[in-house]
Amino acid sequence: MPKELHVAETGTPFDVLVLGGGSGGYATALRAAELGLNVALVEAHKLGGTCLHNGCIPTKALLHAAELADNAREGSAYGVLSQLQGIDMNGVNSYKDGVIAGLYKGLQGLIKSRKITVIEGHGTLVAADTVEVAGQRYTGKNVVLATGSYARSLPGLEIGGRVITSDQALTLDYVPQSAIVLGGGVIGVEFASVWKSFGADVQIIEALPHLVPNEDESLSKALERAFRKRGIGFTLGDRFSGVTQDDSGVHVTLESGKTFDADLLLVAVGRGPRTADLGFEAQGITMDRGFVIVDERLHTGIGNIYAAGDIVPGLQLAHRGFAQGIFVAEQIAGLNPTPIVESGIPRVTYCEPEVASVGLTEARAKELHGADGVETLEYNLAGNGKSKILGTTGFVKLVRQKDGPVVGVHMVGARVGELIGEGQLIVNWEAYPEDVAALVHAHPTQNEALGEAHLALAGKPLHAHN
Repeated sequence: MPKELHVAETGTPFDVLVLGGGSGGYATALRAAELGLNVALVEAHKLGGTCLHNGCIPTKALLHAAELADNAREGSAYGVLSQLQGIDMNGVNSYKDGVIAGLYKGLQGLIKSRKITVIEGHGTLVAADTVEVAGQRYTGKNVVLATGSYARSLPGLEIGGRVITSDQALTLDYVPQSAIVLGGGVIGVEFASVWKSFGADVQIIEALPHLVPNEDESLSKALERAFRKRGIGFTLGDRFSGVTQDDSGVHVTLESGKTFDADLLLVAVGRGPRTADLGFEAQGITMDRGFVIVDERLHTGIGNIYAAGDIVPGLQLAHRGFAQGIFVAEQIAGLNPTPIVESGIPRVTYCEPEVASVGLTEARAKELHGADGVETLEYNLAGNGKSKILGTTGFVKLVRQKDGPVVGVHMVGARVGELIGEGQLIVNWEAYPEDVAALVHAHPTQNEALGEAHLALAGKPLHAHN
């Protein structure tokens, strides 16, 4: 269709036309508007996307409620005579929904204040510069695809009844007596942690050899020890075969022949890119298993079409999508931003205990630098005063290029997700152990553990044995 017709139908094209209002899409829109560009944002549901409404925010609200439940249950160990009388899921959901509502209102206000045009409805790419919504066409000098992801299932495994995904799990108005979690990645272990804290019997099934299999193996093993201690069951290296359900619950069979019964089966096998039937392939965009293939500048190779967030292969994290959205806006505005290094993006799993990491795992570092070119160090949180006060176990693991900078920071323990900010500065600024060892870390804080670990790696351990 000739471009003149696009303009005639829709008026002056927007500078930036964003398809999708999640973390990647709204970040693109906000930054582009901040840079003086005329922006339109197409969203079929609610601004904020999966992260705000069906992912990060609601799950972390549940995890905080779970932490409070554990605190009440374990208060006597600290001389506090508290007890857990039960879980009011209506109250938990009301608290969760209140958090979401407040953030959603704030995001709407931001979008409005930047004078971004919000187009409500399901958008389809019908030309390299055109998106159609409910029969109306809108054009953009630049188009950004940020359509996000959905909760995947396995071939032949239908969602319904007692077989649910995280979408349904977030709206449950009761605590299941027992649950099977299919998938031991981030989503699976977070829900397993919540339900165990709420009083359910939980069994995780993971086809790979470890829980959180994308993390450094030492973190996976530490989490497995902690889950074992908490009474969370898990079966590793065994694949799902089938499930039946009836009035009494779900009945799961594994390829080994093992069977498990529970009230619910949570399918937590990852998230797929939401790109089907949106017209991407028809415009010549290169796709791979539903993902949009881009170059290091997030350009698709077609016209002025970019992509950001979960539809781009790599880590499916809200803050990654957010960073990519800012990058794309600055790229369009001609600021020539520095490409994002994937390994430098921090990763946190918010179960109890938390798992946090940034940079290269030990295995990946050895692949890149050779087995003799890498040094590692683990600093046990048993030597950290604040961790002792909190009653948590765990460690900080550093991965260093021999005689070079720290290339990976990996942590496990209560609240270690809050330490990853310094960890990402260390890795992304290519700091040497001596650089960090010279910094003064406040006492008593868990943050001190990072300082102690770097002191030890620099050859001058204080609260750690040689």
